[in-house]
Amino acid sequence: MRILLLGSGGREHALAWRISQSPRCTALFIAPGNAGTKELGQHFSFGVTDFEAIRACCVDQSIDMVVVGPEEPLVKGLVEYLRAEPLLKSLSIIGPGQEGAALEGSKAFAKAFLQRHGIPTASYREFTKENYQEGLAYLQNHTLPIVLKADGLAAGKGVLICNSHKEALEGFEEMIQSAKFGEAGKKVVVEEFLQGIEISVFVLTDGKNYVLLPEAKDYKRIGEGDSGLNTGGMGAVSPVPFVDGTLWNKIKTRVVEPTIIGLQKDSISYCGFIFIGFMIVKDEPFVIEYNCRMGDPETEVVMPRLQTDLVELLAAAAAGELKNQSIKTDPRTACTVVAVSGGYPEDYKKGFPIQGLDQLPASSLVFHMGTQQKGEQIVTNGGRVLAVTAFGNSISEAAAAARTIQDAIQFEGKYYRSDIGFEFK
Repeated sequence: MRILLLGSGGREHALAWRISQSPRCTALFIAPGNAGTKELGQHFSFGVTDFEAIRACCVDQSIDMVVVGPEEPLVKGLVEYLRAEPLLKSLSIIGPGQEGAALEGSKAFAKAFLQRHGIPTASYREFTKENYQEGLAYLQNHTLPIVLKADGLAAGKGVLICNSHKEALEGFEEMIQSAKFGEAGKKVVVEEFLQGIEISVFVLTDGKNYVLLPEAKDYKRIGEGDSGLNTGGMGAVSPVPFVDGTLWNKIKTRVVEPTIIGLQKDSISYCGFIFIGFMIVKDEPFVIEYNCRMGDPETEVVMPRLQTDLVELLAAAAAGELKNQSIKTDPRTACTVVAVSGGYPEDYKKGFPIQGLDQLPASSLVFHMGTQQKGEQIVTNGGRVLAVTAFGNSISEAAAAARTIQDAIQFEGKYYRSDIGFEFK
């Protein structure tokens, strides 16, 4: 198969790494990619929302399958755009159409879906300028903490956890009246706060059947001990020690299966990944979010643990034949530790040379998140720069191995959390 992978982050590097190992992949094209993916396939420079360039590439390169890494092109209708091209009738696309992508693109849509299909989630209300005063009154009487979510895509920054009514009212005003998150915050979802432990579960579905990939837990805060500002993710571990057979059964029967059935009941065509973010509250699973793609940095621990041919799974999903597939998983623990630019997640500088990558053992798993090739030099090109994944017989062992590799790589202002997986050690 000739495969086009869209995206430029660590998630896409991990997907490219696994796809390129499949005997079913005869050619891999990546757009726009990064300095790490350049050795895995041919690069194109167009962006993930340049629909015309994507269409032209699929036609010119006789692409058999498009794998969409990030959510934005899906939310904006890439699938529908490509499906409208007569020359691409046989093209397989891994990623849902706009309605399926709305599970991530609209928090209100997702909450209504959850409620409609009886899937456990936090109680909520939604507000806009039209019922703004009602929203103020609702917030003033809400129990603390209060969770405010911008309805649309806000680059991972549209969620506020407010510990006082004053903070909640100010955040609400900034979202709706001051357009803090632009169009994404024109509608605000106000949620009950759930106290528990977050985990991420990854489903690959053809719309009727599904397989479950290895679960993961990521670490969002910038500082040790889960302190400081939220980030896109500072590391991840898989498997998650407390996810036993009983909890897995609850996740499958109460959430995953009702989600797939709900898509069918709502006549939503869906081929691709569903990332389900859970809060586990007293051993009970509650959905806090859906994403219409894999997570980052979770993909960097999930793909290394996946022993089943990924292209075989994707082809089965595209053909509606996932019921014939099963998953094989490496029993060892994987841990990824993310190195970021100084100042991240606030202001940071780019363009610093990265040293040490060419000195690492060949077996090292280093996934590029924000890098760029400048001549012979690889330089930083983002807030999150590199994710190093390592295996071990325990989280402590895997995390120590990942840190050892990270310590061999240097760039100006580099920082990483040394305590990923700390609560399980």
